[in-house]
Amino acid sequence: MISFFHRLTLSLRRLAVLAALSLTIAACSSRVELLSSLPENDANDILAVLLDAGVSADKRSAKDGFVVRVAPDQIAQAMSALHAQGLPRDPYVSFGQVFRKDGLISSPLEERARYLYALSQELAFTLTKIDGVVTARVHVVLPERIGRDDTMAPSSAAVFVKYRDDVALDTLQPQLRKLVVNSIPGLSADKVSFILVPVATNTSAARARPPKTTDALDWQMGGALLVALIAIVSAIFMLWRYEGDRLKALLSRRLSSRRRPPTTKH
Repeated sequence: MISFFHRLTLSLRRLAVLAALSLTIAACSSRVELLSSLPENDANDILAVLLDAGVSADKRSAKDGFVVRVAPDQIAQAMSALHAQGLPRDPYVSFGQVFRKDGLISSPLEERARYLYALSQELAFTLTKIDGVVTARVHVVLPERIGRDDTMAPSSAAVFVKYRDDVALDTLQPQLRKLVVNSIPGLSADKVSFILVPVATNTSAARARPPKTTDALDWQMGGALLVALIAIVSAIFMLWRYEGDRLKALLSRRLSSRRRPPTTKH
């Protein structure tokens, strides 16, 4: 009997491990790919926003970056949450990437366009590093000769910033204006226009809300539990049959030895 219960305990432990693995596999396999080829920092930011919004999500490493997956019935909720936070971000291109040597000779017009693009990218990237800024775009116009009298149109810049509504970013507008003015040659403060758009942040209630589970996940988890339960019952039955047969054989041998008449020595 001791052997019986020992084997039963070992079998139940193994089956518990298998059941846990089955549930984990069922939970993971129910998610679908939402975004791929992401840098790790962007994947972390996206995952944090999704979990904060109550979306069941995870990230996985892939050959070309990271993949973020969500529950199938939460794709719309996930996209809405990411759009509100300006995610995923547009790829950042530095001055060095824009003006890298590729062996081709560019025209003055191409060089000017590349310079404007690189300058806008650098300014937008700097603005996104400010706490509370979700996304930023900067449109730059540099001095350009107009007409035949060598009259120069002044430099100007238009700045669009989307920021979280829990941050008083409008109070930083003078500092932001100064940053832009000092970054663009020939630009004066009165030639900079700002559009600041607040976006709602996730409430504490949304943060406390547990992630929803899908019907597919429920069915898969239920199926895994059912399989584990059937396996446990089958193991108990097989062990009972095995140990029962052993006990019957042992009792039969003992009874037969008792009924056998003792042999006499001559």
